[in-house]
Amino acid sequence: MAAKDPPVTPAIRFLRAQGIEYEPHLYDYVEKGGTSRSSEELGVDEHAVVKTLVFETEAKKPLVVLMHGDRQVSAKNLARHLGVKAITPCKPETAEKWTGYQVGGTSPFGTRTELPVYVERTILELPRIWINGGKRGFLVSLAPAALAKLPKLEPVEVAIEKA
Repeated sequence: MAAKDPPVTPAIRFLRAQGIEYEPHLYDYVEKGGTSRSSEELGVDEHAVVKTLVFETEAKKPLVVLMHGDRQVSAKNLARHLGVKAITPCKPETAEKWTGYQVGGTSPFGTRTELPVYVERTILELPRIWINGGKRGFLVSLAPAALAKLPKLEPVEVAIEKA
């Protein structure tokens, strides 16, 4: 990718306002490339690349789940944890409405609406994570402790192996 300045997104504004140290990483975004693509391009372990996924309950209440790039979310286990009947991924247009970010560029930082964020517990044990900076093709690396600055963060254990 040609050298250029990283974008200033709502996520970056949030990180700056909170005094969180981060390092920007631009890469060539590929539709449906996912974390395998970004981790390969940036030369980092896919386990340390964190996906920001937007789900909703059967009552249409949105929530964010942060998951390792090489794992999936067990919606059944998450629903059980939350005491609801079902949890499903939001449609892209619904996710964009709640977060203000385009799918593929969703960050848990600086979302349009303050949403509850559930983080896979083992993410917090990593020395460093790579997470979306609020735009497709743009990740930021930071200490997982930065996630504690999110207003409604709760660790969970809902990871399963990728199918």
